[in-house]
Amino acid sequence: MNKIAVIYWSGTGNTQSMAEAVAEGINASGSEAVLMNVSDTTAADAATYERLALGCPAMGGEVLEESEFDPFFTDLEQNLSGKKVALFGSYGWGDGQWMRDWQDRVTAAGAEIVSGEGLILNETPDAAGLEQCRELGKLISE
Repeated sequence: MNKIAVIYWSGTGNTQSMAEAVAEGINASGSEAVLMNVSDTTAADAATYERLALGCPAMGGEVLEESEFDPFFTDLEQNLSGKKVALFGSYGWGDGQWMRDWQDRVTAAGAEIVSGEGLILNETPDAAGLEQCRELGKLISE
């Protein structure tokens, strides 16, 4: 059975809801999701997984959360080569630039992004958005 890390940061609960739905999709596909808040793991531990689902909302000027998630991701980045990665997060403004920048960092590190791009949902995920998250979980399990 594949163990897939689902690591997220959430300030309002929106990205946490997305992470939980991604984990549901992973588990439904027969793999095992290991759901963790970014504060509960390290980049070294995360690097031991071959597949990672990473979730972070847009912050400030459309950047990754700066106090916990971006430092974690910066440490993890050097160990992403050859890994399969799913990206997701919520936003309330802008046009998704934080996700495009994050995707660029992941591909530059040599990882494969599941579905070719990250999943972004505006504000609180609705039923359709949570279903998209479950589908993303299934995709990273393939």
